[in-house]
Amino acid sequence: MSRPRIERAARTIAAALALCSMIGGCSDVYFDRRETIALSGGDAVAGNAVAQTIDPWPPQSGNTNIAFNGQRMQSAVEHYRVNKVTPPVDPMMMQVAGPSLSPPVPTSPQGGSAGGAAPTGGGQP
Repeated sequence: MSRPRIERAARTIAAALALCSMIGGCSDVYFDRRETIALSGGDAVAGNAVAQTIDPWPPQSGNTNIAFNGQRMQSAVEHYRVNKVTPPVDPMMMQVAGPSLSPPVPTSPQGGSAGGAAPTGGGQP
């Protein structure tokens, strides 16, 4: 390496060290003057409150006997395995009689269908 490159590298390193020392002076570790061993010292009241808490979980959370249907689970896994999963159906589209993918046929105010059906003999003879 030539002399100008060495001088440029030395200046860069010196500038980086100066910048790091200036930024390091902004640290609050030396200015806090805490008289504790750890930074979390002084939380004895909160620690005692946690230690004396009986049990924050509801009683039902300890129940590990979860009811399930093994045959239904097995068939679901089998459907996923062979890629025969039933597509979900929108509950808003379901009719009282069962799921229907076609929308209901609108009717006209006279009681006939709105599809323009032929008249049924109520006209002239």
